[in-house]
Amino acid sequence: MPIITAVLLPGRPQAVKAAFMKAVAEAAASSLGAPLETVRVIIQEVPHEHFSVGGVAKAPPGSG
Repeated sequence: MPIITAVLLPGRPQAVKAAFMKAVAEAAASSLGAPLETVRVIIQEVPHEHFSVGGVAKAPPGSG
């Protein structure tokens, strides 16, 4: 049973996340030869202030 975790910053609409999870599950099933119904996809949303690039925290959209 493949379990795939994607870490995203918050702010995307639920429909976009659902489409992403479907596409990832289908890609995993196809490339691994696993039945689609056994593929698990988990999205973890990390607050912008808990994520940094080059040591600088990401700012939430619209904050700067």
